[in-house]
Formats: sequence, structure tokens, C-alpha cells
Amino acid sequence: MHEAYIRRCLQLAAMGRGRVAPNPMVGAVIVHKGRIIGEGYHRKYGEPHAEVNAIASVTEPELLPESTLYVSLEPCAHFGKTPPCASLIIEKKIPHVVICNTDPFEQVDGKGIDMLRAAAVRVETGILAAEGRLLNRHFFTYTEKKRPYITLKFARSADGFIDGTDKKPVAVTQALTNVFTHQLRTEFAAILAGYRTVLKDDPSLTVRLVSGPAPLRVIADPELALPRTLRIFNDELPLVVLNRKMEGQEGHIRYVLLREDLQGGEALSEALYRLKINSVLVEGGAAILQQFIDAGLWDDCYEYIAPLSLGAGVKAPVLPAGLSGEIVYKNDTDIVLKYHRS
Repeated sequence: MHEAYIRRCLQLAAMGRGRVAPNPMVGAVIVHKGRIIGEGYHRKYGEPHAEVNAIASVTEPELLPESTLYVSLEPCAHFGKTPPCASLIIEKKIPHVVICNTDPFEQVDGKGIDMLRAAAVRVETGILAAEGRLLNRHFFTYTEKKRPYITLKFARSADGFIDGTDKKPVAVTQALTNVFTHQLRTEFAAILAGYRTVLKDDPSLTVRLVSGPAPLRVIADPELALPRTLRIFNDELPLVVLNRKMEGQEGHIRYVLLREDLQGGEALSEALYRLKINSVLVEGGAAILQQFIDAGLWDDCYEYIAPLSLGAGVKAPVLPAGLSGEIVYKNDTDIVLKYHRS
């Protein structure tokens, strides 16, 4: 039954998607003699953790000393935004804890398990560990690799162009496909666009076609040359501008300096990590996407393919040879392939 209860923890954890970053998604279930008596998940960054919410949901607290707590990530052992969950488990005299993944965050990293075991709590780990890592891949990449989980996205014509030769942008895919894109945006902490894309497309980079959390908008404007008449500067929504000129806050716009000793995708990735952004969707254009590809700094890539031919224009980014894409979306004209960099 361990796997069944941990799977329920993962289902609960996923309910916090888009609202807990840079923290991980975590779910917890409390079981007494085969009956679930409490459930909870981490709902929002800065709010109580999954274990706290699960314990608070128990209507018969006298059963806790005879129960098992299942949790998708190792209980914390430090004071952060909230008190240590390991201490609460010990205080409530819960004798048995089953964990999906250990927490690589340096202030936890086994310390929660050690604290529980020192208090004579029986601890088991590694139940559905691969599924847990997949769910929290943004968090694990951010914590272990010291960079965001980086997902690339671009749309191309059948003959390999992402845009034409006209001054106005070309809509490569049909409007229906945009719904898939807006849903995708809700899954990331930030969305990043480069100088040329912002200049030509004048995008808002918001979530409009679906309901869900909006990612932080980030643009790369190294020389601060983009016209301030563009909509992204004038809608009062939070915006980060990565650049090589200035640092500071002006209204809803935050200016962040890129490190002088880094270039391309490495400089952008380092700046995002410094901002505590654990996942980013890079939406273009071709130059900035290629920078991440060339630096080997990407995890997933969504390639939208439409049946039209442009004949000339801006060439699509070139992915490494030998990748195999999985179809994740399809309508009567467009398909979306997803690639994962192993």
C-alpha cells in the first residue's frame, strides 16, 4: 500500500503547480489502520507546508500516535518561511513516516530524516522516487544544477522558418494552437523572450486563453535599446529586463545586470538563477534559443510544426542530431513535438 498512498501524495502535490515556486510541490497523507484520516499539500509559496496542512485536517488527533505519515518530499528540518515540519511530526508523536524523495536543498538534505530517526520515528524512503523527481523536475534541477529548468519553444513552417521576410510577424500556427501555448505558460515560473522577438512581435507574454498562474515576464535587452512604447513596458504587470547597463527598480520594471564574464545562454541562465527562478519557458527568437542550445543549457523543447511554406525568412533553431520527439499536441493542421535532453 505504500505506493498507493505515495501516489496520492503526488496527486495532491500537483495541485500546487505554478503557485509554490521556487519551493517544490509536496503532498502528504496520514493513514490510520488502512484509513486516510488526513491530507494536505503545499498550496502557495510562504504558506504552511503539506505536512502541516495534513495534520491540521485530522479530526481525530488522538489517532496520530498510531498513524503513518506519507509525504512526497523529505520533511524540512530548518526554519524558513515556516517552522520545521520534522519538529511538528515529532511533537505530534507520529511513529512512522514514508517518503518519496529526499530533499537535496542544502538546509535539508537528509537532516529532516536524521531528526526524525533521532526521535525514534521509523522512516522509509525512495517509494516511487522516479515519479517524484519527474513531478518536481524544476525544483531538482534548480537545486542540484544551480540553474532553472529550461524549456525551449518555437514554431516553424514545413520548410524550416520561424518567421518570414516582412516587417510584420508571420503567424506560423493557427489560433487554436495558441491555447496549448497559454496552458504551457502556466507551468513555468518565468517566460523569456529576446530582443528581436519583443521588437518585432510586440508581445504581452501573458496567460489569456486559459485560467492559471501567470509566469514572471523576462526579456533580454542587453543595451536597453527597445522602444518604451512597446506594450510590455506599459501594462503595469511585473517585468524583468536582463541587460548590461543598469540594475534597479522603476515602477513595475526590474532591471537586472548580466554577469560580465558570461555570455549567451550561460549569462541568461545565471541571472535567472540569481532571481530564484526555478523554471523558464524560452519563447524566442531564433538567436536566443540557439544560444541555449549551443551552451547545452536546456531540458525540454517544444517544436510546433505547421504545414505552410514560407520560402525565406528567419531559420528555425537547430537542435542536436539524433533527438526523437514525442507528439504532445495535434489539430487538423499543426503538430507539437516535445524533445527531452537526457
